[in-house]
Amino acid sequence: MGDNMEPLVERTRLARTISHAQDELKSFRTYLRWMCVDQSNIWMGCLSWFMFIVFGLLVPLVSHFMLACSTCDATHTRPYDWVVQLSLSSVSALSFVCLTRFVKKHGLRRFLFLDKLCDESETVRKQYTVQLNRSLKIVSFFVLPCFIAETAYKVWWYASGASQIPFLGIVWLSDTVACVMELCSWLYRTTVFFLVCVLFRLICNLQVLRLHDFAKVFNVDSDVGSVLREHLRIRRQLRIISHRYRAFIVWCLILVTFSQFTSLLITTKSNSRLNIYKAGELALCSITLLTGLCILLRSATKITHKAQSVTSLASKWHVCATLDSFDEGETPRTPAIHDQQVLPYVGANGESEGDDPGEEEDELDNCKLIPAYAYSTISYHKRQALVTYFEKNQGGITVYGIALDRSTLHTIFGIELSFVLWILGKTIGIS
Repeated sequence: MGDNMEPLVERTRLARTISHAQDELKSFRTYLRWMCVDQSNIWMGCLSWFMFIVFGLLVPLVSHFMLACSTCDATHTRPYDWVVQLSLSSVSALSFVCLTRFVKKHGLRRFLFLDKLCDESETVRKQYTVQLNRSLKIVSFFVLPCFIAETAYKVWWYASGASQIPFLGIVWLSDTVACVMELCSWLYRTTVFFLVCVLFRLICNLQVLRLHDFAKVFNVDSDVGSVLREHLRIRRQLRIISHRYRAFIVWCLILVTFSQFTSLLITTKSNSRLNIYKAGELALCSITLLTGLCILLRSATKITHKAQSVTSLASKWHVCATLDSFDEGETPRTPAIHDQQVLPYVGANGESEGDDPGEEEDELDNCKLIPAYAYSTISYHKRQALVTYFEKNQGGITVYGIALDRSTLHTIFGIELSFVLWILGKTIGIS
């Protein structure tokens, strides 16, 4: 994408706001069209809503009420089918409505912040293009294994219980049509849910790339005003992302929590008889929902952690610049000799010999000293003011004012664990 950029910024802005057949979103548009969630015109919009009503609502309802098979043997009854159908339909309805609203209100290009890439560096553009092309593969990576397991279960269920399952007309033809419709419904609902989660991950990764690129300003002779303007621009996009996705994240957390607590409640009752035939589909549904929720929470906490790491990086930059400068009336010193006397076991770049920092370190979060380019042009008070600003405006993904960081995840985990123990206390007597 970066190789096709026009040299003039204004022409680039115009080129990126106009949709055309050969743009970088061609594969995305084709994917949305095949998924029947493309609403670029009135006919595609009607088809999109029709497919959602059929595969998201009608097929699960018909499957549950007409194929409950209450008279079947123990291996073909589906006592937990209502939880599976209600859980998948609710999260797919939420995902479909949110995706429809996002694309209709902002457009796919603006929603993915492609119209803002003209202001980014070549490195950010290229890396974001790579991640954009990988997004659909990530959706397939999560959906296909679950779909294979669901297909194996449905084929076995219809093939082994053909004489017991209610049918219309010819048995094999009726069962084949019902099996295909159920699999299409499952694939449609699951893919729509994972698509919205992966798009959120993609948008968050763009901000991670921008923060990594932003971290380079502390390694060059930068102006405080330009640093502040760039950080304000990143904060604004993080606020936009939080505003767009906050309702989806909250409702997704509520629906998944309700689904898991309901599953736990009905499977731990004293009269419940669990086996792979009865509870296998319920377990697969739980894995699907929890995987999507983990994608959301991990992406949000990752970008929040990176945004908060800017404060640590700026503080380290301020300290290094202050140490390498000298007050009025003092004799200039040699920084390298002083550093060796104060930190005898630390190398010139701040690393201990023989220690491997691993893959956790990057431009934002590392243990390396920063060459103090700034002290020659930026005063102490300006650096201190910038660090204070970062401390008060750490940014990140927020949900109605609550930052989605690791402490928030610990709080959510504590609340969920309390509910789990309470339910287990009511069902199997754990206190």
